[in-house]
Amino acid sequence: MGRAVVYLFLITAFAFFFVFYPSNSPDRNHQELTRRLGYKLRAPTFDPLVEEMERYAEEHGSGRGRNAISGQRTTTANQVPDAYKDYYDEGRLKISLRLLVLFPLLDHSPKDGVISYEELSDWIIEQAVQRLNYRTRKELDFHDKNGDGAISFREYLPQFTEEDIAKRGTAHGEAGWWKRQFTNADTDPNGLLNFEELKDFLHPEDSSNYRIQNWLLREKMKRMDYDRDGKLNFDEFLHHVFDIYKSYIEFETQGDDVPTAEEKFDELDLDEDELLSVEELRPLFQYLHPGELSYAQHYTSHLIYEADDNKDGYLSLDEMLNHEYVFYNSVYEGRNGDYEDDYHDEL
Repeated sequence: MGRAVVYLFLITAFAFFFVFYPSNSPDRNHQELTRRLGYKLRAPTFDPLVEEMERYAEEHGSGRGRNAISGQRTTTANQVPDAYKDYYDEGRLKISLRLLVLFPLLDHSPKDGVISYEELSDWIIEQAVQRLNYRTRKELDFHDKNGDGAISFREYLPQFTEEDIAKRGTAHGEAGWWKRQFTNADTDPNGLLNFEELKDFLHPEDSSNYRIQNWLLREKMKRMDYDRDGKLNFDEFLHHVFDIYKSYIEFETQGDDVPTAEEKFDELDLDEDELLSVEELRPLFQYLHPGELSYAQHYTSHLIYEADDNKDGYLSLDEMLNHEYVFYNSVYEGRNGDYEDDYHDEL
């Protein structure tokens, strides 16, 4: 049996182990988190080795993997399995060994023998950024036919004709809708999207681009603004915005100090006209349009809540080892592809 076949067997066995591991794995806790916060995104992956393994499995046909590695990093097919071999025993990842290796990498500011929320959050956000970078690089390499390092609207969406664009249709998914989003991402503006601009275009929920954020909020508001006046009155805010916001705040504060709908509305209504404009809704952007980076922060809180036995707000190595599967249990959730949101479904 060739080496490649053996490697694929080990990777497939690893995936099988996690999917069918007995019920002491706390998957349902993460599933409850995703239901409560309303995410359609997959849980962030704690371990970059798992990201590389899944990418290798995807590229070599052993299953549907996930993308996570930065476009600046390169790992050949032969190098990847060699990097895994010390962490495997009969096709199973040695989780305790991986945590022993990862713990000192997380515990760095300060290096005090425990992991704080900030340290864990920085680590998980870094994995999320690398995943976004890898997906963007993959799309750029695929669509950049002339090799100039940028993508035109026609290169990325060749299915739309000039006639389609000229119609300026702005309904969700129409040529004009995509053209507007493309223009929002093109900060130069030169009619081309470079790597960073393409990342904003592909992952608008994680963008800090002012025009993209306003566009997303305006699109969101259209579905909430029943009287079509371009703003949200209190009833529209109460029934469509506040419940979403409240779910996040209750999770972030563990139910403490949650403002009432009236208090939050008054706080946002800066001009006191009893209506909320798109600009006034901007402080709630991360709640109304959560992306992978937002989820990474909430997932950090989830991991600490699950593993922090003495409730001091920090994770010791013993606590992580005692709850090792909390850090790996959601790796294979969403394998049926239901974690992408409606924006990405259009791509």
